[in-house]
Amino acid sequence: MTRLSSHGGHALPLSDPNKVTHLGPLADFGAHAKQITQIASEIVMDHFRNTLDVSFKSDESPVTKADKAVEAAVLAYLEGHLPDHGVYGEEYGQKRLNSEYLWVVDPIDGTRSFLSGHPLFGFLLALLQNSEPQMGIVAMPALNEVYMGVKGKGAWLNSDPISVSNATRMDRSILYVNEGDKIFQSEPQLFNRLMQSGQTRRFAYDCYPHALLAAGHIDLVFDYDLQPYDFMAVSALVHAAGGVVTDWEGNPVDLSSDGRIISASTPELHQQALALVNA
Repeated sequence: MTRLSSHGGHALPLSDPNKVTHLGPLADFGAHAKQITQIASEIVMDHFRNTLDVSFKSDESPVTKADKAVEAAVLAYLEGHLPDHGVYGEEYGQKRLNSEYLWVVDPIDGTRSFLSGHPLFGFLLALLQNSEPQMGIVAMPALNEVYMGVKGKGAWLNSDPISVSNATRMDRSILYVNEGDKIFQSEPQLFNRLMQSGQTRRFAYDCYPHALLAAGHIDLVFDYDLQPYDFMAVSALVHAAGGVVTDWEGNPVDLSSDGRIISASTPELHQQALALVNA
């Protein structure tokens, strides 16, 4: 069911949060996750392509009033409905990290896209249980797309099931390079190898390439210089859709990962990607 926002009639294709029984034991948390995503998407779209107050953090990454408003709303919801759960957020830090359940939040993944009017920014939400990812949501509010993956249950785009491609050869793959400018500066030899890899190659940023991989449109994503709130949701989504996500050493990603991430549609392609970055 498509839900209509109360803010300007913007439609978000979220299923009824009271009807998510396909999630099994996580159904209650799935309902909360969908409601949080609805709230976050409405707020961010109220600010999109409007006047923004932009400031810059110590690492020169931008932050807007929309980033802060979205995360504040998420925190308020969690405090009101799941007060014993922990939160790992980008703007307001961490609370109750030792809780059994931990929500990882990126209010606007792709703030540079958002502030420049480009629609490929996302809202990211992951749920961890005892440090193990259980659920990941990648919402693209300006595109009316919500990707959701649940461990052991599968993945969906809006209400439609999705899964990764069956690509196994890098030379025939659709390959995306995220943060290519940073890789070029820090890993020039790897950058040169990437430029000779894949059948179709594109540069990108942020969460959307990983969502496209989960939906089977692309086969491989190399990403760089991320934080846990950037990669925990996409990792849970890609895994639920049947793909593989690790760091560049082949280790599963967690809150202590170094931010260099590979998403691959198949184990065969993942092994070739590891060989490429570690050549």
